[in-house]
Amino acid sequence: MPNSDAIIEGLKTIAGVTGVVITLALIVMVSSSTEVIRRSYFEVFWYTHHLFIVFFIGLVLHGIGGIVRGQTNLDVHNPEECFRRYLEWSPDDATCKIPQFQGGGAQTWKWVLAPMILYVAERCIRFYRSQQKVVITKVVKHPSKVLELQMKKRGFQMQAGQYIFIHCPSISRLEWHPFTLTSAPQEDHFSVHIRIVGDWTGALSKACGAEEPEFQDAWKMPQIAVDGPFGTASEDIFRYQVGVLVGAGIGVTPFASVLKYIWYQYCNPDITLKLKKVYFYWICPDTLSFEWFADLLQSLENQMLERGMGDFLNYNIYLTRGWDANQAKNIILHEEENSDVITGLQQKTHYGRPHWDQIFSNIAQSHTGVSVGVFFCGPKGLSSTLHHMCNQHSSSDPRGVHFHYNKENF
Repeated sequence: MPNSDAIIEGLKTIAGVTGVVITLALIVMVSSSTEVIRRSYFEVFWYTHHLFIVFFIGLVLHGIGGIVRGQTNLDVHNPEECFRRYLEWSPDDATCKIPQFQGGGAQTWKWVLAPMILYVAERCIRFYRSQQKVVITKVVKHPSKVLELQMKKRGFQMQAGQYIFIHCPSISRLEWHPFTLTSAPQEDHFSVHIRIVGDWTGALSKACGAEEPEFQDAWKMPQIAVDGPFGTASEDIFRYQVGVLVGAGIGVTPFASVLKYIWYQYCNPDITLKLKKVYFYWICPDTLSFEWFADLLQSLENQMLERGMGDFLNYNIYLTRGWDANQAKNIILHEEENSDVITGLQQKTHYGRPHWDQIFSNIAQSHTGVSVGVFFCGPKGLSSTLHHMCNQHSSSDPRGVHFHYNKENF
């Protein structure tokens, strides 16, 4: 119709309506996926992404109206031959009759059916696993707003560096949050260290009684569900002869599990490890962040010295800020002591940021002709730097040292 509005006419069709719906759903999902939204308003990101259901339903229905049409009489009208003879088209022409078109049926369902079946099956498996009972055996409130939860679950099996999803119905009926496991497979429990930075983590800390000064009975603990574990890049460290672990702030959590597991494996006489040397670098923003992880390092340090294996793990802690004038004076006064004044470790704390170019150069010189796995968890800026260092210091000679970069973040 010559006087009709194209938009109005389009919205009278199934394709027009579903096209608008899936476009709006996609715009909302993409805009809520930005890092600012995910970091500051996780609930907005979480709930808007359930519009994928609307998106796929609209996508499947989009072709029902048959707006996209295909030629049905190709046997009597070959487009490659007849497009030059369009003035000769007629019902009586044996080779170039008038082309006939017909709308095709919906085809999208054929392409999304298999992925949807896999998705539904995966959700059913995850739902079943999440219904298994989880018992919180211990709650520890560490400095720098870090909450440690130790838990048990029947049949739970994990590998070092993996992560789980935690759900607490009393806080939110729908939200599941990922947290890296900090325990080793050899321990009789599994644990996570959670930094309290938002509404959900704050509510979990309060529900677990972390703010209460007195001991909390087990029956007072909130009911939680756990889904997982799921794999990460950190599991691949045993594929390399040399491993470099770099954690920034709370990004150190995956390496708690990895370092424990490496040590348990290293102490087992029945296991021969390909991994011969581990370098660990932890960049911390303040002194309060040291406590919980420094205890682990001190335990590993003591055990290695007892077994005469002090060279297996080379660890370096960097404090980037968080000290005042009095602390600086105290650090200087105790500089000559055998242990560090902040961490209590024999390895002294470095002040400032690491010189990565020099660090990678030293590692490359010490381990010629081997594959070095570099594993990082932390902010994007440092990730880009480390990735660049791996490329820069990898040898062009196949027989030289090669750095392989692996990262993870949430």
